[in-house]
Amino acid sequence: MAEWSWVAYTVLEVLIALACCLGNVLVVCAVCFGIRDSLREPTYCFLVSLAVADFLVGVAAVPLAVLLDGWVSVTPDLCLLLSCVVLVLTQASVLSLLAIAVDRYLRLHTPLRYKALATQRRTCTALAVCWTLSCLLGFTPLFGWHNQSSLASDSTNTSSSSFISPPCTFLSVISLPFMVYFNFLGCVMAPLLVMTLLYTQIFWSLQGRLKESGPHAQASLLREKRLACSLALVLLLFAGCWIPLHLMNCLLLFHGSQAVTRGTLYTGILLSHANSAVNPVVYACRIPKIQQAYLQIWRNFIQRLNCCQRNKQVCQSIVGSQANATETCGSNKEPQSFKVQRV
Repeated sequence: MAEWSWVAYTVLEVLIALACCLGNVLVVCAVCFGIRDSLREPTYCFLVSLAVADFLVGVAAVPLAVLLDGWVSVTPDLCLLLSCVVLVLTQASVLSLLAIAVDRYLRLHTPLRYKALATQRRTCTALAVCWTLSCLLGFTPLFGWHNQSSLASDSTNTSSSSFISPPCTFLSVISLPFMVYFNFLGCVMAPLLVMTLLYTQIFWSLQGRLKESGPHAQASLLREKRLACSLALVLLLFAGCWIPLHLMNCLLLFHGSQAVTRGTLYTGILLSHANSAVNPVVYACRIPKIQQAYLQIWRNFIQRLNCCQRNKQVCQSIVGSQANATETCGSNKEPQSFKVQRV
């Protein structure tokens, strides 16, 4: 890739990382502090989990994607470990989306038992299961499914060349069959298909209930439908941003490295990372509670800035008045000292 293209890619990655960090921190603050009793609702807990995963994409995955392109020389085992971190965060996003879909399905189809089922303890357990399973699936290459020949040859070259580690790249240690057969088909496509079926059932049921219910029940069902549409949009964006990169991996596996140009591959990587920056915008535009919490946070921030400026002005006026008082006292003392000298 040309030098200007690499510079543009790096600049875009930095901007995406900043947007991921700032946007998802705002989401966590809005849900945890801006919405009353939000953490008692499983949906918002899973949204926080998704926001944390997206935040970590900006903090860890994006910098690693830039570094794991031959810019750092580390041992093959460390290169494999760093590459697996990206897989863990992707899997955490998928499982958080799946947990949200299951929660909305249970809320709609078991309304009488929902409060008994979706307790805070069970929600925390579900979150722990999601992240534990994400680590197990993401770190699977560490247990043997990696480019063994590459690791062996790299370690041999390392030992015979005065311990100089080779450049670390993602595809040099992560096996393409693993990315296609296990990660794409098993860990991404299978949950996406399950979520698609769940949301199809949710919308079908909501449409039928809206036709049969009265005016009072319709208001609640319309709010439920709006939230379901917003969450389904998050799911569609995830699929649209990540599937192109996985399809490129399929082309690389079946047709070789000449099937995908380097610029196209970098475009797919940028698109997958941009998904983590887009989600906070979707929450702000589509979910009223989070939108109101955003506005409240910004109002408090602006009020504090105004208070700080006012306090600064007050301090400056106090300092100025003290200085004037000191000058006045000094001018009053000069005649007295003159009189004393004359006496």
